[in-house]
Amino acid sequence: MDIDAWVWWLIGAVGLGIPLVLTAMPEFGMFAVGAVAAAVTAALGGGVVAQVLVFVVVSVALIAVVRPIANRHRDQRPQHRSGIDALRGRTAVVLERVDGSGGRIKLAGEVWSARTLDSDTSFEPGQSVDVVEIDGATAVVM
Repeated sequence: MDIDAWVWWLIGAVGLGIPLVLTAMPEFGMFAVGAVAAAVTAALGGGVVAQVLVFVVVSVALIAVVRPIANRHRDQRPQHRSGIDALRGRTAVVLERVDGSGGRIKLAGEVWSARTLDSDTSFEPGQSVDVVEIDGATAVVM
């Protein structure tokens, strides 16, 4: 039983697709596309050298072009903040006197324990304060 070279390349492409699915490493997918391109070259009558060259060129080109684009998209952070990050920089209303040792504020519709950033400063009920950070369950304000 003599199997054509293009069939071997397709078997190689499937073989490269399996680790792509198991490890989620897109490089395996790029190599699989290179193997499919080599299979097309073999089916069109290209020699072994041409097949290997097509495999290498297509695989390297995909890695060189697609990988930086994918990394750029992966590194972009979402523009919306959530959790405690969304509370930083917001304005709150003092409910009970807030000083360096504690107090209460209303932040985003909820009552929070709070303390001032500067221990010498204090805020009276009704005043507006800015949330600098969240320390555990305590808002640090100024």
